[in-house]
Amino acid sequence: MQDLAVYSILLEKEIAQIDFPKTPSNLYDPLRYFMQLGGKRMRPVLTFLGAELFGLKKEEVLNAALSVEVFHNFTLIHDDIMDEAPLRRAKETVHTKWNHNIAILSGDVLFVKAYQLLAKQDPKHLAELLHVFNRTAQEVCEGQQMDMDFESRSDVSIDEYVEMIRLKTSVLLGCALELGAIVAEASTEDRQHLYDFGQHLGIAFQIQDDILDLYADPEKFGKQVGGDVISNKKTLLNLKAKELANPVQRELLSQLETEQDLILKVSKTRDLFSDIGAREACEVEMQKHYDFAMNSLKQINVADQNKLSLIALADFVMQRDN
Repeated sequence: MQDLAVYSILLEKEIAQIDFPKTPSNLYDPLRYFMQLGGKRMRPVLTFLGAELFGLKKEEVLNAALSVEVFHNFTLIHDDIMDEAPLRRAKETVHTKWNHNIAILSGDVLFVKAYQLLAKQDPKHLAELLHVFNRTAQEVCEGQQMDMDFESRSDVSIDEYVEMIRLKTSVLLGCALELGAIVAEASTEDRQHLYDFGQHLGIAFQIQDDILDLYADPEKFGKQVGGDVISNKKTLLNLKAKELANPVQRELLSQLETEQDLILKVSKTRDLFSDIGAREACEVEMQKHYDFAMNSLKQINVADQNKLSLIALADFVMQRDN
């Protein structure tokens, strides 16, 4: 997507200029390291697009966009600790390169920095911006707690899982778009449609991420392929497999959860999920949310021409392989 490259160049330039003190180095060096790892910067791009949809220039929402990206990176640092993930974007995670305590504190600083950036927006919009941002920050924490709670439960339903990913991942996409719409002074109704677009696109995105975690090309993925299987996470793939499996397949799934050879565990689980039809079932669910997102976008009261960039981004996101 050509527009994404233009936005990414601007964002990388602005992110590189975020000022972190030199000392204590063990607090700020991890942030300089992590913020420069790259990524698609999709969330701040959504803030740009949410503003441009209603005729506002992206520069008018730059600080809100940076705030969303900084907040997102805060969540990644803490998620990596809780997931004990060794890699992020094909590089060492902060807690691996430094240690857990440093990663916790560094993530906390990013959380504060996100508010500092958001507060640079025009004061006349700040109350609404903070309301949406605070609600989202709380929801993201709720989603993460649900995700952790699921680790010790054997009765997680598919509906509960979708609600968890809505909170943990999707509300931030909706928030990113709505922040742009707030600054652009869009109507309440259009803001809601735009938020719904982002939220359901986010659910589709996360379902796709679940699929890619097991089926992606390791050279492109940037994370440990099969990490969800190794940690026995309740993903939609996992839940769909258990729902669709026959008794023999269900027993095999149970046995694989205790397999100590991790390479064998991942490969056999992948094959079994495919045999059961779990991947195809997840793809159907993903398409359902994608369609809901596109219908929400359709209802926004602006010219269709203004929606082309969001449509292109949605298509780009759903066609990714990493």
